[in-house]
Amino acid sequence: MHTKPGRREFLGAAALGTAALAQGGLWAAVEGEKVIPFVVNPPANNNNNNAPRAVLNWDQLTSWTTPEDQYFAVQHYNVPEIDPSAWKLDIAGLVSKPRSFSLQDLRARPRKEHMLTIECSGNPPAGGLVANEKWTGTPLAPILKEAGIQPAGIEVVFFASDSGTEKIRDAEYPQNFARSLSIDDAERNNVLLGYELNGKPLPKTHGGPVRLIVPGWYGVCWVKWINRIEVHDRKYSNRFMARDYVTIRGEKRGEDTIWRETSVGRMNLKSVAARVTRIGDGPLRIAGAAWSDGTPIKMVEVRVDEEPWKPVQLTPNKDPYAWTFWSAEWPGVKPGEHTITSRATDIHGNVQPTPDDPRIALKKTRWENNQQAVRKIKIEA
Repeated sequence: MHTKPGRREFLGAAALGTAALAQGGLWAAVEGEKVIPFVVNPPANNNNNNAPRAVLNWDQLTSWTTPEDQYFAVQHYNVPEIDPSAWKLDIAGLVSKPRSFSLQDLRARPRKEHMLTIECSGNPPAGGLVANEKWTGTPLAPILKEAGIQPAGIEVVFFASDSGTEKIRDAEYPQNFARSLSIDDAERNNVLLGYELNGKPLPKTHGGPVRLIVPGWYGVCWVKWINRIEVHDRKYSNRFMARDYVTIRGEKRGEDTIWRETSVGRMNLKSVAARVTRIGDGPLRIAGAAWSDGTPIKMVEVRVDEEPWKPVQLTPNKDPYAWTFWSAEWPGVKPGEHTITSRATDIHGNVQPTPDDPRIALKKTRWENNQQAVRKIKIEA
């Protein structure tokens, strides 16, 4: 059930006045401003080889763009060595005109740039496995149309160069990483074959020379090191579509609970209080970010301890698939520990769920953690 905020919760904004953001919509540092650290930060997150993974340090962020050394990277098999000059992308399966493209071929095609937010589907409520970057590539839809999808085709499967061995029913099989999209989703005009990140050639760590870019979808859908696209006439059900990256969620029906399994896809509405600062004994400035699957965000509210929810100032990015920054002030600060929570609401009235909302409380897998993050700070006397 979606909860809609009432009229009373919109009132009294003066008690938590909105703060003017710096030019460009950022919570840029102000002279004399001190960062108030959160009492507990998200735990460290390691890669599959147990090496520390780059994560976003929220309290250091003062730009729309995530610093490269804080942009997370996830891989499930190896990180392949690919020579960009020899790289090829094959278009095959149920198409009338199979094609093959070099990197130079893709660069010669029409070019698009988008500022986009990408989040790992396993990111904790206030975790740093999220980034906002400028992506450049060529639209996928015209390539599929030129190849001529046959009438029987219902799904587009994207294969990558990274590979491993999967045990399926007591037998082992060599597999390449792959994910799929429906024809309609694959042919959205903002889905790209991306070859640049923030104006530079896409680095190997983030899927270079070419990766799939699917705005508004979780990072697992943005297939890295892509080298083959196939059109199929039935659902593709490998580990990463049907066995892993599957959310198990319960739904109460009277005395019964119905359990549903859904493949991770579009991102959920989410916000997080990211940074708390103060100048001298003045009010606290609370800043954060909010994002969604591209559905416009109507408002973000913040509450301190158990006080009423108060609206904050929003500064959206120009691209609807990039995060929105928000900021507010909290006057009358008292020493001691306090909690700060934010919640986002989209234009359809959907509200970011609480931790005890059934959509979260009855979720039994670690994916899609979009519940409200309750963060703690300590104000010294």
